[in-house]
Amino acid sequence: MDRPRVLLAAESLCPGHGGINRVARLLVRTLGTLIDQGEIDLAQALTLNDRMLPGDLPFGARTARGSRLRFVADVHRAALGHTHVIYDFLGMARAHPKTPFLRRPFAVWLHGIEVWEQLRPERYAAAERATTLFCNTHYTRDRAEHLHGGFARAEVCWLATESNQPGPVRKGAPDPPTVLILGTISHEQAYKGHDALIACWPEVTRRVPDARLMIVGSGPRLPEVQALAAASPVAGRIEFRGFVPEPDLDAIWDQASVFAMPSRGEGFGLVYIEAMQRGIPVLASVHDAAKEINLDGETGYNVDLDRPDELPERLIRLLDDPAHAAALGANGRQRWAAHFTHAAFVQRFSPLLREFLAC
Repeated sequence: MDRPRVLLAAESLCPGHGGINRVARLLVRTLGTLIDQGEIDLAQALTLNDRMLPGDLPFGARTARGSRLRFVADVHRAALGHTHVIYDFLGMARAHPKTPFLRRPFAVWLHGIEVWEQLRPERYAAAERATTLFCNTHYTRDRAEHLHGGFARAEVCWLATESNQPGPVRKGAPDPPTVLILGTISHEQAYKGHDALIACWPEVTRRVPDARLMIVGSGPRLPEVQALAAASPVAGRIEFRGFVPEPDLDAIWDQASVFAMPSRGEGFGLVYIEAMQRGIPVLASVHDAAKEINLDGETGYNVDLDRPDELPERLIRLLDDPAHAAALGANGRQRWAAHFTHAAFVQRFSPLLREFLAC
């Protein structure tokens, strides 16, 4: 029996383009592992938006350079030489061939908001057609199933960092005590928690006067968030760093006492496990998948944003007690090592992938 020939169709494979991009890179590395093990004959990647392809891919790739028509044509052409197709999210899966002689088994990754209240009819249709659905958390799958039906069949596989190496062990607490929030600042992702952190910062600095809120990231909503901070009575304790290239992020993480992203819309939250990898305690919320990843009272805290006192109280506890924060961070590092390394992802995902490739 011929070995599978796999096509991966993704938005982007260049580092630094968000969570879906990181999932696509995890898929590339896993497919590369199966090629090395002789389980896959070959693999190819097609991307929609990359201007230049990264040089670290373990197999061949081409990009449509932003042209949707070219991307669809590339997928149809590549289907002739491949037995299976994987799409990194539902928007990409709309390109899957419907012509009978080009039909191939295909799998799609589900991430969160795109399959919740914001699910579009054409994406739901793509999910219905998919041979296999992969999903990042039980929360994402269950919420999609509750809202729309048809998602209970999705196979859950937690995500991971691209590395198996933990961050360096810290020597002492950062000075000044710093809360970091990191990510794109867009109107579509206004649920991330920037507003809540800025609103509670006067109370935090009343109790921890030298505390600093560091906001890293850029996007179309950045001016609005900057205006909120400028209107705060403690604007001088809120710092914006803008976009920071991925190679420079380690220096940002080193300054963080706490990573806080009290979001209402995370399907997984890769930044939570990146904080754990570095031994930094995490502050998230009870309103999304974070509670499946960040263990309340063990690796950090998950706050109820509908109880306004919880967010500043938890931040103050972590900033005012460095030993407690360090203990939670150490627990997070252990949880990352057990569940969220790249090797752990390969171990989880490979059996699901083999089952799909047997279709």
